[in-house]
Amino acid sequence: MKVLVVGGAGYIGSHMVKMLLDAGYEVVTLDNLVAGYRDAVLGGEFIYGDIADYVMLNHLFSLHHFDAVMHFASHIQVGESVRDPAKYYRNNVTNTQNLLDAMVAQGIRHFIFSSSAAIFGEPHYTPVDEAHPKIPINPYGHSKLMVEQILADYDRAYGLTSVCLRYFNAAGAHPDCLLGERHNPETHLIPLILQVASGRREAVSVFGRDYPTADGTCIRDYIHIMDLCQAHLHALEQLMHGGTSAAYNLGNGDGFSVQQVINEARKVTGRKIKIIDAPRREGDPAELVADSTLAQKKLGWLPCYAELETIIRHAWQWECKQLGSHQSQD
Repeated sequence: MKVLVVGGAGYIGSHMVKMLLDAGYEVVTLDNLVAGYRDAVLGGEFIYGDIADYVMLNHLFSLHHFDAVMHFASHIQVGESVRDPAKYYRNNVTNTQNLLDAMVAQGIRHFIFSSSAAIFGEPHYTPVDEAHPKIPINPYGHSKLMVEQILADYDRAYGLTSVCLRYFNAAGAHPDCLLGERHNPETHLIPLILQVASGRREAVSVFGRDYPTADGTCIRDYIHIMDLCQAHLHALEQLMHGGTSAAYNLGNGDGFSVQQVINEARKVTGRKIKIIDAPRREGDPAELVADSTLAQKKLGWLPCYAELETIIRHAWQWECKQLGSHQSQD
């Protein structure tokens, strides 16, 4: 089986490429390296390119017989999407439709889409299941929901089957320290905390301590990157064996507060971690936790790295490796 991984040089995509290769798939990675790294693609064929280029996509699909396409090439920063919505609608929606049109033209019928919990907006209840109202509150969330709606229509009209996987908070790194997070700029809590622990960053901000939670800080659901990719693999195999289109929420089902994450990081690293208290950020709900019951039931998927300590320990191994790399370049 041959799979095209779009955005396979990024954080989630690179872990997915590695997992697919380990599972025996033939993998081609397509990435424009705007947010990814060529050295993060640990095997298979790499093609430098952008899904905005329909001619390139059509040529690529005529050269390779792909059984499926996996999409990890969206822009992901919520704040930036508010400041520059055109960038997000162009890449996340228009360019994705471009990719889908090229697939339909070449008869490729299976698609795995990296969606987001941002499609739900402010949670009406928690944990959040698939039936939760979908009322996004920013262009990023809108762009993800638009693609989900496009995919539903493309299934009905063209027979393009898809699985949309809605992430909550992807975290951690490859257990063997082969891959990890390298966002620039970094906006995710765990790598920010660990950069403080390693000395690469002076302090980490805690945005609000007056939420209706046990310690006053926001609660989020962190899912290990390997568990996330395992769910994608299950979804791919389901489609390849005749499964119908579906959408699933992915998370551990347990929430950890910002302060709990900081405390656990201090234990794992044995380092002092300086924090700065800051005002709440607009649009931050007090608690956001996934109900992944449907994914567990339909995909036969269960998280293997659910413990916060394990997630942070793997991320810390990666941060230490990154620190060594930075120091050797100085």
